[in-house]
Amino acid sequence: MANNPIDGFTVDRSAIGYVGEGLQRPECILAERDGSLWAADARGGVVHIRADGSQQLITQSEANAFAGATDEATRFTVGTLPNGLAFARNGDIVISNFGTDRLEIMNRTTGETRVLADTIDGRPIGKVNFVLRDSKDRLWLTISTRIVNWMQAVSPKIADGFIALYDQGRLKVVADNIAFTNEIRFDAGEEWLYAVETSGPKITRFRVQNDGSLTERQTFGPEDHGAPIDGIAFDAFGNLWGTHVMMDRIFAITPEGELRILLDDHDPWTSRQLMTAFYKGEAGPEHMLAAGGRIAPWFASVTFGGPDLKTVYIGSLRGTRIPFFRSPVAGLPMVHWNER
Repeated sequence: MANNPIDGFTVDRSAIGYVGEGLQRPECILAERDGSLWAADARGGVVHIRADGSQQLITQSEANAFAGATDEATRFTVGTLPNGLAFARNGDIVISNFGTDRLEIMNRTTGETRVLADTIDGRPIGKVNFVLRDSKDRLWLTISTRIVNWMQAVSPKIADGFIALYDQGRLKVVADNIAFTNEIRFDAGEEWLYAVETSGPKITRFRVQNDGSLTERQTFGPEDHGAPIDGIAFDAFGNLWGTHVMMDRIFAITPEGELRILLDDHDPWTSRQLMTAFYKGEAGPEHMLAAGGRIAPWFASVTFGGPDLKTVYIGSLRGTRIPFFRSPVAGLPMVHWNER
């Protein structure tokens, strides 16, 4: 195999730039060929950051949010907290909503939102986390836990998360017993689906069958990362990049399964306290909120963008802007990259 382009690479902290301002919980970021970024925002919508740096918050609205609602101020979706994002083929935004626990689709211009799914097998879905569209226009949804207070599920002792497939208007479970399911990604050929088990803490992959069923479950990379994992993304060489959330590190797992730390912004003391409590199944808000670095607290995702797909954007749960840096290798184009 050719030399890996990330051999010897670590992020130069002095070369990190920022884009966006006044953002709230920009957990997931989508990049388009025209240089636009779209970031989930805790104010109840998605922020569009244009290539020239200008930005606009598109707030979700739902005509039936309140019975008899007539004015725009009362049409905002109740309790919305966009988390994972994906582009529909027409450019609208599919949202896995961590607040409403629904799979939704939002008009990218008006914010008008409709629900795609809010139950599975006649029951509430659970804590909806991330959504990914494949080349067949199927939507893959991750549910972190069935526990209402999700923080109680951040424990290696709990594995009640799952992956569901939304196809032709129906949502069905295709993988279960996952320790806090988080982001998922396909490899270049959509032969394998890689899933973050935040509380594993590890990456698990499944072979994808033609009917959407998932088989041959196996661990990819270390069995234990020693830190909770959140977002992942492939580069064009086959390295799987990701974030250690709360520990605030960017990592990559090579095709051979070797873990490499590319950026480390963690605080040793608070991280040690967090992980000690975590392995006991006792990690609470006091441990989580104390942890985090300075670049953008609680690294949550990595997104490849820019004309050459070599700009890496870091999503975060507690940052107000988006850090970015240059990569020695391009990202693997997502399914929407060449559609618009």
